[in-house]
Amino acid sequence: MRLPFILLSLVLFSACNNAEETAPAETASANFKPVVPTIPDLALTAANGQSLSLASFRGKKVFVNLWATWCGPCREEIPSIQRLQSKVDSSKTAFVMLSLDDNFEQAIKYASNNKMTLPVYGATAALPPLFQVQGIPVTYVFNEAGELIYRKDGAFNYDTPYFTDLLAQKDTATSR
Repeated sequence: MRLPFILLSLVLFSACNNAEETAPAETASANFKPVVPTIPDLALTAANGQSLSLASFRGKKVFVNLWATWCGPCREEIPSIQRLQSKVDSSKTAFVMLSLDDNFEQAIKYASNNKMTLPVYGATAALPPLFQVQGIPVTYVFNEAGELIYRKDGAFNYDTPYFTDLLAQKDTATSR
């Protein structure tokens, strides 16, 4: 009776022993590279009627804020975004205040009446999945390569050293 038990134990032990001696195969996670959302190729209209693409801002940091005139928290954060804009180099950073108003003319009128210096845009096509949000305001910052490096849902004070530095730094992703 002992012999079958001993033989079975030896077989199991040797199978386990072989598994330990085999070099582990390279796993898929070793080569894992996360998918980084990139700036969408969204058709826009500027307040002056000019048509352009959001992707045309690649090569600069891009601060995109989804807002609307009827959104109280959106209106509250605009002054801090405007102050931030005045502190950064406009040749290296683009600000895109993307109005989600049903009537883009309302956003243009609001900007004019409130002396907004931020550029106001309206989408001329359906919003891409990245911009299909449950609530506003939502802010995105993309690096020079067009990769998303920051997202904030809800109102926020952007007039801080952190954001001034974030927009002033040359992003390392562009030198890869």
